[in-house]
Parts: sequence; structure tokens; C-alpha cells
Amino acid sequence: MANKEILLVVEVFSNEKEIDKEIVFQAIESALESATVKRHVNQIKARVEINRKTGDYTTYRQWEVVAANPLCDGDVEFPTTQVLLEVAQLDNPDVKVGDLIEEEIDSVDFGRIAAQHAKQAIIQKVREAERKKIVDAYKPRVGELVTGIVKRIEKGSVYLDLGGHVEAYIAREDMIPREAIRIGDRIRGYLKDVRLEPRGPQLFISRTAPELLIALFRLEVPEVGEGLISVMAAARDPGSRAKLAVKSNDPRLDPVGSCVGMRGARVQSVTNELAGERVDIILWNPSEAQFVINAMSPAEIQSIIVDEDKHSMDLAVNSENLSQAIGRGGQNVRLASQLTGWELNVIDASKASLSSEAETLKIKQLFIDQLDVDEDIALILAEVGFNTVEEIAYVPVSEMLEIEGFDEELVHELRSRAKDALLISAIAAEEIMETAHPAQDLLDMEGMDDDLAYALANQGIITMDNLAEQSVDDLLNLPGMNEDRAAKLIMKAREPWFA
Repeated sequence: MANKEILLVVEVFSNEKEIDKEIVFQAIESALESATVKRHVNQIKARVEINRKTGDYTTYRQWEVVAANPLCDGDVEFPTTQVLLEVAQLDNPDVKVGDLIEEEIDSVDFGRIAAQHAKQAIIQKVREAERKKIVDAYKPRVGELVTGIVKRIEKGSVYLDLGGHVEAYIAREDMIPREAIRIGDRIRGYLKDVRLEPRGPQLFISRTAPELLIALFRLEVPEVGEGLISVMAAARDPGSRAKLAVKSNDPRLDPVGSCVGMRGARVQSVTNELAGERVDIILWNPSEAQFVINAMSPAEIQSIIVDEDKHSMDLAVNSENLSQAIGRGGQNVRLASQLTGWELNVIDASKASLSSEAETLKIKQLFIDQLDVDEDIALILAEVGFNTVEEIAYVPVSEMLEIEGFDEELVHELRSRAKDALLISAIAAEEIMETAHPAQDLLDMEGMDDDLAYALANQGIITMDNLAEQSVDDLLNLPGMNEDRAAKLIMKAREPWFA
């Protein structure tokens, strides 16, 4: 059936909506198929094929090829849409179960299709195409700064008009707390995600992401945009305070001064954009300890104790500066921790000093007892950073020779004594383990056997309380042990705690 009107509809929709003609053709085919199905009393399957050049279209009725259904006396379950394999093979011996066979039928007149139905089908396809077009256009821009006008506000969430019939969504949790936003305001945001969804928003923007702060400085500070200054990290307490770490790629350039600007103009522009959020510009340093000191600004740090294993630092601060270092509600130390990636603990310098002195005395006494050295040598070893006899036994000789007053003879003697002390300690521990006996409560515990109880005792786990303090990983080295059994034994041992 020929129909020039189809070509006209395709042309109009394609030009008005700026979408591919193929999408409009598919929408019309869908509308014709739906009209064909509705024309029949029984539910059928139909397919319409439109010639893209002439507008001619042909309609086919479809049947799915299926095997006989025993529940239907060897017939098909849905006779109007299914055909038995044996019947289908009479016309085409190559057909298989799951194939579709078609038969041309009379087509409905395009002009007689319910106008509303055809229009809805076409509009739906057009909307889907427009949404895909938006996603394709904005997907490469994820991570960029976008600007829009507030279109509407719903329960704290904001919808932005980005122009060109493009709408973006800022969820309530992505809005700066207590920020005064009105319809018609022009605001910026960080495009954090673009998703193709059948309904609802597709472009998701954040006003609270640290990346927004970086993007704003890239916009306001030409040196950042040109790569003369690098932004290394950012941390925010949205609407209240933020920290930005910068470094200069040009030794002649002051990165902090450049970001602050003349009379603070550049940083003030960013602050105004972020609802008054105060921004501290921090000088980045390759030394992590110095970077932490800079990040804690304006607080002055007296000393730092670094724990590499826990990736944490204890920061000693004078009593009068303690509240400043911590900040209101812990804000300053929290932002510094986010900025540097280290867990930071602020402690009173006077208490830290006492604690440090006590620890030094404890280590000094350990060296006196185990290495049989005098107090002066033991104190020097403790003060330069040695904490255990094992460190002295195995640290490179060159490092120990760097200690003032230590010569090769003394270093070799200390290392020899340290290794002897470790050997004696290991032998003593082995003897204790070999003579260790499990307590009666461990032997009587449900799920325990004698072999396992003695194996635990050899590892210093004598009582049920000892077992209750272990983790699953601590027990996996025992013979015949697996994660499930270890977990059950530990929970059984902990039952008295809960009782």
C-alpha cells in the first residue's frame, strides 16, 4: 500500500525535533502494528515494513514455531500466535523451534489509524531519541563544570535548565546546606553522572563534590587552567569550609598567592559561588609529614609521630592551640585528614611529651636488660628511633654507623648481642609452648577436641577467654581448620561474654 503522507510525517518530525528519520519510521511502524493487532478480535502478532523511499508499507502476521505441548493434548497453547513445528515444516522443511514464520495480510489505512495513538507512538520514539541524544552529547562532559538556570525546586532538590531543552537534576544531598536558591537563579555545578533512563532526570549534578571546588579554581585562576599550577587535592565541608592543596610547576610562581589573587579577589569569587564557603589554600609538599603540617594550618604543630602500618599520624599541639587545631566540631582536623589521606589524631603536646618520655624510658630499660649495655648507649638507641631488639639485629650496618659516636666495633657488638637475645627469647618461648597445657574450660568447650586444644595451647591460647579474643585468620594455620569451624569456635568461646 503506498502512502505519501508517511513520508511527509517523517520529514516534519525529523526536521522539527532534529532526530534521525529512521527513528520516526520505526515509530510509525509500531503504530501501524498496534492498529493491526487491535483490528483483530483475537490477539495476534504483526509486523509492518515501510519502504523508506516510497512510503509503501506491507503488513505481515507472525507465528512462533513451537513444539507440541503435552498439557494441550499435543497442540499449541496459544493458537493465534503459535504454530506446531510439524505444520510449519510442511511449507518450509528448514524451519526450527523458536523461528518466526510470516504471512502477508491486508494493511490498515494510515489515515484511519487513531490519530492520538499514532501521535503518542511517534512522540514516545522521539522522546527516547532526544534523551539518547542528550546522553550522547553530555557523556564526554562528565567531570566538567556546567551552568544552568533554576527551573523548579521540589522538596529540596533542584532542576536546572541547561538550554536546548536539556534539564539537569541536583539531589537534595548534593545541594549546599542552607543555601538560598530561587527559581531563575543561575548556578554552577559539577556534572558527576549521565545515565540513559526511560523516565526522570538523566544528568546528575553536584554542588557538594570536592571536584566542583577544583573546577571553579581552574576557571578563576588562569595559571591553574594553563597547567602552571596543579591542584593536588581538595576537601570540603560544603557551605562552611574547604581546603585546597596546590603546587607550582614553575619555581618563579607562588601557587598560594596566585590562587588567592589580588586582595583575595580570586578566592572570594569561589567563596561567593559556594554560598560563602571559606577556602584555605594549602601548599602541597612531597614530604607527607610537612604536607600534614601545612594542611593543619592555621594551627601550629609541635611534633608528629607517624604510624606507617595504620597510616595515621599523632599531631602534638600546645594546649592553647588545641581547640584551633581540632576546629569547631572537629572540622579542621577532619578536612586535613581528607586532604592528605592520613588518619590524623590531635593530642596535647604536654601529654604527648610525657607519654614520649615514658615510652623512651621503657625502651631504654628493654635495651639495658636484653643487650647488657649501659644507660647512655641504651638511651641513644631509643632516641634515634630504635624500638625493638629485632631492629638492632637486622638494620643495615651503614644506618647504625650514622649514629654519632658509634664505630664499627660497637655496631657489630650490638648486633651480635641483639641476635643472641632474640635466639634466647625464641628458645624460651618454644619451651613454654611445648609445656603449655590447655585449661579445663577450653578442653570441655563444645566443638573442641584434645588435639586441637593442645595445638591452641602451643600458640598461647590456653583458656576460652584467650580463644574468644582471636580472629578467624588467627586460627587458620592450625591443622584441619577452616573458616567456618574457626568462626563457630570463636563465637562459642564468646558466649559467656554475652551471658
